[in-house]
Amino acid sequence: MYQFDIAAGSKAELYRDLASALDGLTADEPDAIANMANAAALLWEYLPDLNWAGFYRNVGGELVLGPFQGKAACIRIAFGSGVCGTAAATRESQLVEDVHAFPGHIACDAASASELVVPIVVNGELLGVLDLDSPNVARFDAEDQAGCETLVALLALRLLGNC
Repeated sequence: MYQFDIAAGSKAELYRDLASALDGLTADEPDAIANMANAAALLWEYLPDLNWAGFYRNVGGELVLGPFQGKAACIRIAFGSGVCGTAAATRESQLVEDVHAFPGHIACDAASASELVVPIVVNGELLGVLDLDSPNVARFDAEDQAGCETLVALLALRLLGNC
C-alpha cells in the first residue's frame, strides 16, 4: 500500500509533492496502462474539485479512453473534436475556464464546467492526453497547467512504446 505526504499548502507545493509521488509510483513499472491508472488515481485523490481525471490514448489516430477516475466517459474522440481532440490535434495544452463556451465541446458529463487537457508527446509522437474535468467554472489556472505539464513530462517517457 502506498502512502504519500502531499502538502496542503500552495499549489506549487502540491504539484511538487504529486510529482514526487508519481515518480515513486511509476519508476520501476514498465506497463503504460498500470502507470496511467496509478497517475489517474493519484490526481483524483489529491487534486480538489475534480469530477473526472484520466487519460485518452492515441490509438490509430484517434483518442481512445484509457485509465480514469470518475463517471463513465466517452470512449472515442476524433482529433480536433472537443477539448481533448483539440489538444491532440494541436499538441498544445488546453485550459478551458468554461467548457460551455468552447466550440464543439463534447459533454461526456453534463456536470463538467471547466477542463484542462495536456497532450503527452515524446520525440514528436503523440501518445495521448491527460484530461481533468471540474464541476466548477474556472477551476484550473496557469499554475495547474504548469503542474500538470510537469507531471505529464515525468510520466511520458514511462509510457513510450507501451500505450
